Amino acid sequence: MARQARTARAQEVDAAEKNRPLVEDIRLLGRILGDVIREQEGKEAFELVERVRQLSVAYRLKKDASAGRVLDRLLKNLSGDHMVSVIRAFSYFSHLANIAEDRHHVRRREHHEAQGHLQEGSLAMSFERLAAADVRADEIAHTLDRAYIAPVLTAHPTEVQRKSILDAERAIAELVHQRDGQTTARDLQQNEALLRARVTQLWQTRMLRTTKLTVADEIENALSYYQSTFLRQIPRLYQQIEQALPGHPVANFFRMGQWIGGDRDGNPNVGAPTLRQALARQAEVALRFYLVELHSLGAELSISNTLAPVTPAMQALADASPDHSPHRNDEPYRKALIGMYARTAATLQQLTGTEALRHAVPPQNPYQRSEELLADLQVIADSLRHHHADALIAPRLAPLMRAVQVFGFHLATVDLRQSSDQHELVIAELLATARIEPDYCALDEAARRTLLLKLLNDARPLRVRNHDYSELATGELAVFDAAREALERFGREALRHYIISHTEDVSDLLEVLLLLKEGGLMRGVLDESATTQLIVVPLFETIGDLRNAEPIMRQFYELPGVLPMIVRSGAEQDIMLGYSDSNKDGGFFTSNWELYRAETALVGLFEPLKAQHGLTLRLFHGRGGTVGRGGGPSYQAILAQPPGTVNGQIRLTEQGEVISSKYANPEIGLRNLETLVAATLEATLLTPAKSPPKAFLEAAAALSAGSFEAYRKLVYETPGFTDYFFAATPIREIAELNIGSRPASRKASRRIEDLRAIPWGFSWGQCRVALPGWAGFGSAVENWLGSDEGPRKDRLALLQKMYRQWPFFRTLMSNLDMVLAKTDLRIASRYVDLVEDKKLGKRIFGAIQAEWQRTSDVLSLITGDAQRLASNGALARSIEHRFPYLDPLNHLQAELMRRYRARREGDPQVQRVQTGIHISINGIAAGLRNTG
Repeated sequence: MARQARTARAQEVDAAEKNRPLVEDIRLLGRILGDVIREQEGKEAFELVERVRQLSVAYRLKKDASAGRVLDRLLKNLSGDHMVSVIRAFSYFSHLANIAEDRHHVRRREHHEAQGHLQEGSLAMSFERLAAADVRADEIAHTLDRAYIAPVLTAHPTEVQRKSILDAERAIAELVHQRDGQTTARDLQQNEALLRARVTQLWQTRMLRTTKLTVADEIENALSYYQSTFLRQIPRLYQQIEQALPGHPVANFFRMGQWIGGDRDGNPNVGAPTLRQALARQAEVALRFYLVELHSLGAELSISNTLAPVTPAMQALADASPDHSPHRNDEPYRKALIGMYARTAATLQQLTGTEALRHAVPPQNPYQRSEELLADLQVIADSLRHHHADALIAPRLAPLMRAVQVFGFHLATVDLRQSSDQHELVIAELLATARIEPDYCALDEAARRTLLLKLLNDARPLRVRNHDYSELATGELAVFDAAREALERFGREALRHYIISHTEDVSDLLEVLLLLKEGGLMRGVLDESATTQLIVVPLFETIGDLRNAEPIMRQFYELPGVLPMIVRSGAEQDIMLGYSDSNKDGGFFTSNWELYRAETALVGLFEPLKAQHGLTLRLFHGRGGTVGRGGGPSYQAILAQPPGTVNGQIRLTEQGEVISSKYANPEIGLRNLETLVAATLEATLLTPAKSPPKAFLEAAAALSAGSFEAYRKLVYETPGFTDYFFAATPIREIAELNIGSRPASRKASRRIEDLRAIPWGFSWGQCRVALPGWAGFGSAVENWLGSDEGPRKDRLALLQKMYRQWPFFRTLMSNLDMVLAKTDLRIASRYVDLVEDKKLGKRIFGAIQAEWQRTSDVLSLITGDAQRLASNGALARSIEHRFPYLDPLNHLQAELMRRYRARREGDPQVQRVQTGIHISINGIAAGLRNTG
């Protein structure tokens, strides 16, 4: 025992030493924030914040119950103005703590790399594992040659950060980074002064939007991550891979995707104008980046041909330049780059209507395709290589060439998305107007398929000229027309996918093909030589949809003409799987199990099609930030995919606050991008092809059935549960907050079925219950284990074996561990007081508590860890540092919600109370980090 105690103390000392720089950064930023509050708000406000902090730390870390009671009384009796000050202080502290944690994450990684220690999820570790498994470099290069990996940024109603706040925080992060390299007292003092300036800026910058977020705002928010991270870090990612695979060319397998501007599902503000705006702004960001880099290259490549000759192709490029300055007669690289700059500036003008910031010569002769710009850059690279100047390629020219290859003139591929019921209405209107079918919506599925196939084999268009179509039909058809124009303007990679939400039958796919044909995006007729310019992507969302995914795709591919058309069009089939709605529909475990089964079934369907026709299946994972929406670490999630489902092909959404936490810091961004590639390579080249043991699959199926039943009983069958949800979570207040361009509900109702999965999960996270991430599992395991000692012992041993040996099950348990660690039912109980029917509140919260306890208990039985996050010390320490500062925000949020809901008309404090609630939502989202 004494040895164990000494070991434990030694580990604590070691952890404390590792975390010392983090603690110092948090203290520094906290002290600066405190100084700013004292200066801006006065001594009384500062002392109040400090008192709240001390009580919260005592309550959370020292388990001081009396401190909790004092804190409760203090917060309840605060005025509205004092509450808002305290909420602002703790919200900004959450933001600053995130910055310090991100810096420490990078710092620890640099330390490990300097020591020669490889980290899980890094490319270096993956390449070592591949080498240990005798996977050759040429095999890896061949896999990447056929691979397609794409994170897809989406805008959703949980994205609470303003761009102004993000920009200020990026500046603070850079200053914190700089401190690590500063040793003199003068440098550190100057750095602290700059930090104080930026924190002052934060304090005096409005945290909330005063108006509803527009689609244009969402586009700009997303583009800021390209400017700060993606445009420079993705070429660095490729450079790492090239260094690991010397002598092997690395294909352009890693791309970026966007939904913003093209996702119309449930958002009336998205249409043809936003699509055009998104594509033009994306092109502008890419081209302006190229212009800056070309200008910098011109400064660097000051080589004189009197000292170093150039290739004939290089000389021809210089001679074609409109730059005739005598000062550069002997500087062919500079002359060529000025000409290339002029062409790129003309391209910017042509595609976006905007002007370059500087001109040595007027813009002229625009590049028509990005490949032309790349070819000119290649001429420069070849000339430098041929004349002993290789060293000049790597710093800027090579990254620029890779950027042009990856981002082109389009920056990112924009997905188009709309709900199947909207397509149905447009088709019905087109057919009724053309007198082909008066009531398409009344047809059964068989009749619809017959009619749609007939029309797909008819070369004639459906649209009647000069007819006054409805606003819906006009708007939808305009999107298809805009998509055709965009492909001609920005290139093939600008648009690739058309996603159909709520795909429930084969006709949903055929309807979109018909609309593509109507918009000139499908050419020819189905039974002859048809090709389609966009991949039609079904999205299977609910539990029922997931179970029908394989039959629907099988029947679709059995239709005459479909398979040949898709093969002619590039032989790719993307299928999107929805994590959020399936979770809201059936609970955490059932959602994941049905996704697993659907993926396995789809691979079984497409493997023969790949062998016979070269058809590639690519699964698109609609993951959110929270575990309840499919979130959790991407590396483990990819490795947990069923055998044979990755094959170098994966797209996945990045949503909500997760985008900021993953990509706001460039170094953290590179690490997360690296993780996606590392996991995809390992899942493709290392994962065994055989399925898990039958006993594992049978146990998972039984747990899924039990979990589904327990979850549905709690959420959908408990009388009054909907009333409880709307009262005991900030869902109503979230709906009022200007944090997304989409409504929180699909329909104007209070039915949980109609609520979007995103605000559903977000609301439960805010009140610290996180119910979608765990509910139902505890009851399922308890019922399956049973009470008979013999069978119970054997079944528990099986679950423990599944945890040790099956990545799918182990990842689910790891995510469950994380979400339970982030819940706090003591905090959640504060929100129960908001339920007007006290008996109802007590009864339902009691049921939630009981299920939470069951889930926590069975998780401990399966993993063998009595404490949460026993195997994830870094996250455990993060929570320990963070949550004492998060608790006051929840206490204040609950109190302000009580005041807001009890308001009287004309109350002058209402606006202040509402502001406090909305800032608390921002602060809690920042503190929890994976809330989107």
